[in-house]
Amino acid sequence: MDPMDFDVNRVRRAFPALELGIAHFDGPGGSQVPLVVAEAVAATMTGGLANRGSVTDAERRADEVVREARSAVADLLGADPDGVVFARSMTQATFDLARTLSASWSPGDEVVVTRLDHDANIRPWVLAAERAGATVRWVDFDRRTADLTVADVEAVLGDRTRLIAVTGASNLIGTRPDVAAIAAAAHRVGALVHVDGVHLAPHAPVDVRALGADFFACSPYKFFGPHLGATVADPDLWEQLEPARLLPSSNAVPERFELGTLPYELLAGTAAAVDFIADLAAPSGGVRRERVLASMAAAEEHEERLFRGLLERLDAVDGVTLHGAPRRRTPTALFSVADRTPTQVHTALATHGVNAPGGSFYAIEASRWLGLGDAGAVRVGLAPYTDDDDIDRLVKAVTEVAP
Repeated sequence: MDPMDFDVNRVRRAFPALELGIAHFDGPGGSQVPLVVAEAVAATMTGGLANRGSVTDAERRADEVVREARSAVADLLGADPDGVVFARSMTQATFDLARTLSASWSPGDEVVVTRLDHDANIRPWVLAAERAGATVRWVDFDRRTADLTVADVEAVLGDRTRLIAVTGASNLIGTRPDVAAIAAAAHRVGALVHVDGVHLAPHAPVDVRALGADFFACSPYKFFGPHLGATVADPDLWEQLEPARLLPSSNAVPERFELGTLPYELLAGTAAAVDFIADLAAPSGGVRRERVLASMAAAEEHEERLFRGLLERLDAVDGVTLHGAPRRRTPTALFSVADRTPTQVHTALATHGVNAPGGSFYAIEASRWLGLGDAGAVRVGLAPYTDDDDIDRLVKAVTEVAP
């Protein structure tokens, strides 16, 4: 797709928050929300709802909201709608899944986690392994480049490896490991693969089947939607798992993994967010999955153009140190400013109308591995609504903050 087809000004007009004049580089922690998503949430909450059923209009409306949300997430990720499981958050979903899978682990089994990951794709597996008496194998990444390779993973695999948890993209540095190659290596030893796609899904076209992910988790609030989580897997794989659930709860897949009544209004917002993504650059009226892929490819190209220039300009600022230079990454940069703490830089940038937070952002293992400790550094992340003026404002503000 011609990058000229991506009209960033049209995209920006969809976000009421951008009218406040703030340059948002805090998308990795949660994107801004377009008006159509907020309207979908409000319309669902005020349109008459009941528990899902087929008797009343309200029951049928709730059921349709759930089915449409599953279909939308499936179109976003290239998944089966019947394999889409919703949860309060990706963190909660991963803890629930870890408890379920670990019920079949025993001493001598092994679980692989990486230091590149957000703690939500580390701690649930570490704790579950400890309870089962299984062994945890850690995969390190290159401190200089921040790359994590398939060879790094293969070095710790064995015939007792039960699961590999790996990120689709680091929320701290943006590194995008070769998930497909890692998944292939895992499957050769009979292991399952759980991919944290929270930071990947907002920035690139995703095909979970091509990635080889057995489980792929994401968070709609990172791609213009409401706060909740979703995990996708093949329905046949879900069928093999028996989670803890209430006695009267449905045992059907995917409902058996969803605890309590679903937040219908948030699911409606999620579907609206996927529709919004499909409309970013693709002509309306076509197949949604195809439009999503085309629009995400155009958004990725737009972000990459801006990001290349940003990296060059930040690297030229005296006193600024960029951390990591992965070969493949999302438009996410982590940097430190000499003689300034991350919190000081975060606070100073805010006075310039630039939102770029400092910290380790729950990627605590990665931050420590990079030598940044628990304090971390300053993170800037681009989004489809980022424009050249935002980049100029950020660089100018960082230049003034740097000693």
